[in-house]
Amino acid sequence: MAKYSSEFKWQVVQEYLNGPLGYKLLAKKYNMPSPAPLRQWVRAFQEFGMDGLERKRKKTVYSVQFKMDALHFMRQTGSSYAETAIAFGMNNPTLLANWVRAFQEGGIEGLKPKPKGRPSMSKKPTNRPKKPSTREELERENELLRLENAYLKKLRAFRKNPDAFLEKHKQPWHSDSNKKDSN
Repeated sequence: MAKYSSEFKWQVVQEYLNGPLGYKLLAKKYNMPSPAPLRQWVRAFQEFGMDGLERKRKKTVYSVQFKMDALHFMRQTGSSYAETAIAFGMNNPTLLANWVRAFQEGGIEGLKPKPKGRPSMSKKPTNRPKKPSTREELERENELLRLENAYLKKLRAFRKNPDAFLEKHKQPWHSDSNKKDSN
């Protein structure tokens, strides 16, 4: 959605209030994709004056109790999002729709603020594997490293030339069907 300046909003709202054109014709005149923002601007201007047309520079944080009160009011009175937003002095009715969805998905926990951004780096050292201490543990670790090394060499040889590798490591295949019962 395009961002419109408050001067443009003021001009269009004044033209709607003082002129003969309706929402659709004004939207068409100013090449707006739909008349919905126009309706919202007019309603915001009628309720809040010029402050309703200004873009908020600072994010308003609403408490969980405020959100619950707004949702309770909307449920009890059957008000629309826009009517509830006006009753609670809010300029953005879509916030209420977001709160309803969050409440349906997560209850009161869904209305609580969530941390934004990337989590900070922890001060704790990373969990490094502890070094083996006894001779048996060292020998076991050595054996595991030898096995891993041998496996990686065979894998590399197989990737280089799969046919030659399979021919070299061909295992005889025995069938149990040729054996006869001795019972």
